[in-house]
Amino acid sequence: MLVLDHIAVAAERLEDGAAAVERALGLPLQPGGQHPHMGTHNRLMGLGPEYLEVIAIDPEGQAPAQPRWFDLDNFRGAPRATTWICRCDDLEAALAAAPEGVGVPWSLARADLRWRMAVPKDGKLPFGGLFPALIQWEGTAHPAPRLAQLGARLSRLRLVSPEAGALRAALAPLVADQRIEVVEGPAPRMEAVIATHGGEVVL
Repeated sequence: MLVLDHIAVAAERLEDGAAAVERALGLPLQPGGQHPHMGTHNRLMGLGPEYLEVIAIDPEGQAPAQPRWFDLDNFRGAPRATTWICRCDDLEAALAAAPEGVGVPWSLARADLRWRMAVPKDGKLPFGGLFPALIQWEGTAHPAPRLAQLGARLSRLRLVSPEAGALRAALAPLVADQRIEVVEGPAPRMEAVIATHGGEVVL
């Protein structure tokens, strides 16, 4: 089974995305880093066993030979939650059980963090981006335990889709997390409901 690992909030500029999330949650983000292979950079927030990632194209980075992950090349508008990432123990096995188009494995690293991630060749995850990205961490290092825990937690993840039935069917054998809700809607949209000391906030 897949396990929810983290949530990605996309932004046109990292500074704007970080400011929007900090304002909404009333909590500070922590430094993340750069992803040289993808030409992106991020900032992070602990959500208990999971974490939140604000991610954007790095203006000082180099674009990859293919479209960037999370469809960031086509992202426009206000910062918002766009992608959920699930971890697995065997990336190839998870890909074999997932819908076509989830991606091909990339080996990535930052400092002592090592991971393999499936990146779609066109940058676009199935079901309008609502199927999770797949990650396999290598070794014991993981961002979540290193982040300050300020009280924020993922309360619900709402996936709004015109293909809600098919998305539910695709997720059913792979993900068992009661926080994930798939609902019918006219256009694909993801809502991450974050519980904070001040109440729930939708990103």
